Amino acid sequence: MAIKLLLVDDEPLILKGLRFSLQQEGYEVDQAADGEEALDKLFKNTYDLVLLDVMLPKLSGIEVCQRIRETSDIPIVMLTAKGEDMDKILGLEYGADDYMTKPFNILEVKARIKTILRRAAGKREQVKPQLSSDGLFLDGTSREVVADNKPVNLTVKEFDLLQLFMSNPSRVYTREELLEFIWGYDYIGDFRTVDVHIRRLREKIEPDPAKPTHILTKWGVGYYFGHA
Repeated sequence: MAIKLLLVDDEPLILKGLRFSLQQEGYEVDQAADGEEALDKLFKNTYDLVLLDVMLPKLSGIEVCQRIRETSDIPIVMLTAKGEDMDKILGLEYGADDYMTKPFNILEVKARIKTILRRAAGKREQVKPQLSSDGLFLDGTSREVVADNKPVNLTVKEFDLLQLFMSNPSRVYTREELLEFIWGYDYIGDFRTVDVHIRRLREKIEPDPAKPTHILTKWGVGYYFGHA
């Protein structure tokens, strides 16, 4: 069965060029020109990956990404004409798996898609155990987290970070390693993405985020999971 992609962009030439190039690779490609149309197609169909422009009519790409993440962990690649770091971080913060800045090379787009789909397939095949430590419980199958007997709502990347930490307690991860393990490749210069996710994760699972007891910092090195 062919892998099915959804392209979401309001620029007809970009849609046409991407669609043609990806169909040449054997992908089945659908498209949408605004945020509302994208959500409607996602509700009615099943896709393996979404290429999602940030600047869209009706609903922005960020809003669409948030809506998708409420019910699905489908891989999302954000497309943006802007180069500011905060735009990239914002897209990833709401659950995107990757981002690309326009204008982009179609060969790079194809390579990114293959990498992300390979990682997604690996996650689906892996049976993840239940993990617990000092009032914190994580279920890798249902992707549920409970802290101090209260359910915690995590984004996809926050959950993946916590699962990595809890699976390897006391193991210190550098920002570079976390970017590679969680986001799939090296985000050169975007280490703030890791810091943003760690801060938000602490806010959700720590009794006192200012004095964390679960996700700890090894100054000058990186982060690790402290366990009782």
